[in-house]
Amino acid sequence: MGDDEVEMWKIKKIIKLLNNAEGAGTSMISLIISHKDAISKYTKLLIEEVSAASNIKSRVNRLSVLAAISSAQQKLKLYNKTPKNGLIIFCGLASIDGKEKKINIDFEPYKPVTSSFYICDDSFHTEFLSSLTETNETYGFIIMDGNGCMFATLCGNNKTVLQEFAVTLPNKHNKGGQSAVRFGRLRMEKRNFYLKKCSELCTIHFIDAKTNLPNISGVILAGHADFKSELVSVIDERLKNRVKGILDIAYGSQNGFNQAIELSKDILKNVEFVKEKELLHNFFSLISMNTQRYVYGTKDTINALESGTIETLIVYEDLNIYRSEKDGIITYSETGTILLTEWLYENYKKYGSELKFITGSSQEGSQFIQGFGGLGGILRYAFNEPDVIDVDSEDEYEYEYLY
Repeated sequence: MGDDEVEMWKIKKIIKLLNNAEGAGTSMISLIISHKDAISKYTKLLIEEVSAASNIKSRVNRLSVLAAISSAQQKLKLYNKTPKNGLIIFCGLASIDGKEKKINIDFEPYKPVTSSFYICDDSFHTEFLSSLTETNETYGFIIMDGNGCMFATLCGNNKTVLQEFAVTLPNKHNKGGQSAVRFGRLRMEKRNFYLKKCSELCTIHFIDAKTNLPNISGVILAGHADFKSELVSVIDERLKNRVKGILDIAYGSQNGFNQAIELSKDILKNVEFVKEKELLHNFFSLISMNTQRYVYGTKDTINALESGTIETLIVYEDLNIYRSEKDGIITYSETGTILLTEWLYENYKKYGSELKFITGSSQEGSQFIQGFGGLGGILRYAFNEPDVIDVDSEDEYEYEYLY
């Protein structure tokens, strides 16, 4: 999981928090500033909002709205200019799980937000963050039939047409003037030339010229003829294992591209599912072969992380363990100061590890959660534990196995 995907996890946590917040009156501010907008524009807007809020008849609602606006203004003052990717602010007094809590969130998203939005309502508006929870991986699309071929890419919601060309191929029936055998041969030659051209363009568009490696995470072939299936056998070997699906669609060109995107949603979701399975399969294999290149359990995993020996840190995204520190003693339990997932998110980079959150939706994910506590890691090198086990530490050992 790349850094962007770790940031996606953070956005999802924020969305979950805000969606569980209940407001009293219209005192919950949602402010999204595009990377192209100026901070000064919204500083002025909030000044105008103060004037409007002063006319609210209900004293309680008026004060809560003014307090939320004031908090948003203080957040804006932290920025001299709009950050490179834009700015997102949520402010207001809300009830979360029956407890009143003051929400003051501001952050620069990990990728640019392209539209701005402001509202003061009885709930936080998180629907505008949905694009930030979509994968940044790029997928290649080939829309191909007997009339032509289109090469395009999809990254999140961004669609890019790379090239499109038309082709005129003879149909199955000749109109005289040549023998059926000669007509059939010419027809096959033109079909094969068309397939060859499409194969060459696949290499041009989807293989990086410098690295000689695919520049896309997967390829979707779509069309309403047999060409798409025939293309698989002739495309570059480096792309064959990147083919994620072959789809039947009713249209060609741009309409076909849109239809292929819609039909491929489940396929692309499954790609992430497969990644999780492969990661955990690797983890379990290291255990079954007794390589000593693995660790699990809260304390052992954190110790390995802090010693810099974890290469890949694997964490269940909804892990319900808290980290607390008192008088220099660190403890882990189901209640505490800070969620362990939050602490790991803030600190994993300083130890040179790669962080991968898993959903637990696969069978392997469920096994990792139930059998290994939802926390573990793949080590950079084998770690040999001492053969002697202190009998007096049996309770601690059992605790670590559970968590």
